[in-house]
Amino acid sequence: MKNIAIIMGGYSSEYKISLISGNVVKQYLDKTKYNGFRIHIFKEKWVYVDDNDAEFPIDKNDFSVTVKDQKIKFDCVFNAIHGSPGEDGLMQAYFQLLQIPQTSCDYYQAAVTFNKRDLLSILKPYGIKTAISYYLNKGDVINTDEIVKKVGLPCFVKPNKAGSSFGISKVKTAAELPIAIEVAYKEDNEIIIESFLDGTEVSVGVINYKGKITVLPITEIVSDNDFFDYEAKYEGKSQEITPARISDELTQKISDTAKRAYEVLKMKGFSRSEFIIVNNEPHMLEMNTIPGLTTESLIPQQAKAAGISLEDLFTNAIELALV
Repeated sequence: MKNIAIIMGGYSSEYKISLISGNVVKQYLDKTKYNGFRIHIFKEKWVYVDDNDAEFPIDKNDFSVTVKDQKIKFDCVFNAIHGSPGEDGLMQAYFQLLQIPQTSCDYYQAAVTFNKRDLLSILKPYGIKTAISYYLNKGDVINTDEIVKKVGLPCFVKPNKAGSSFGISKVKTAAELPIAIEVAYKEDNEIIIESFLDGTEVSVGVINYKGKITVLPITEIVSDNDFFDYEAKYEGKSQEITPARISDELTQKISDTAKRAYEVLKMKGFSRSEFIIVNNEPHMLEMNTIPGLTTESLIPQQAKAAGISLEDLFTNAIELALV
């Protein structure tokens, strides 16, 4: 039996979703192969939480825990932290230094994909289309005329390094821009402002499944709100249709684009890429490397449509990490 540390929580606004994801991983872990340990990672504490919710501190020197005078070390880490420090490369680098296998991508890929500006600038030369964008850093002069001239209206104001739709605003008038920028700065000190892409939004998972890069069935997202915001994503204010109601030709085009991005970046583990289809062309918005793993989340939905159970999905991630 291998000891698997399921890390969850994190330092960002997404910690509640991460705790749900981590508990789902624990629930569906193959109990004949693995002992699952829930590890809560917060700024103020790193602790192992047992089935009775008792907490035991993690020794950060070797990522071990002592329970009843017995020191427990881990064979593999299942990373279920959305946002920092699980999705931005910090935990990946830490585990690489400790030589503990983990289920997500490597630290460089995590850092690049977590930074929307860097991700899109790397992928553009490979023919992957994106929205027109404008960058701001905290303290920069805000020139609304210049921004509107470049990206047009409506536009989207987003934190550059944040997930789960926190801090994102759809801006319809120039007067709304400073307010939206202030909202985004609450999540990050870098901002990306993007032109509005009027089209169908889709999400597609790419995983390495049994040694082969596999594109999962595509999900079409129909938000009840103005866009796929936090409420739409996590509080049922959207329809998520898998497989997406798009042509076979377009399905192939999106699948090829998502797979190309995965390969270009030399990805490992899970990825979920978001696209908007405009004039039959997929435009990439972002890539998530620690996507939600709740039973309602998109990757589990897509895996189910592909005939992959949650137990298989999680076992596959661990076995590939251990290779």
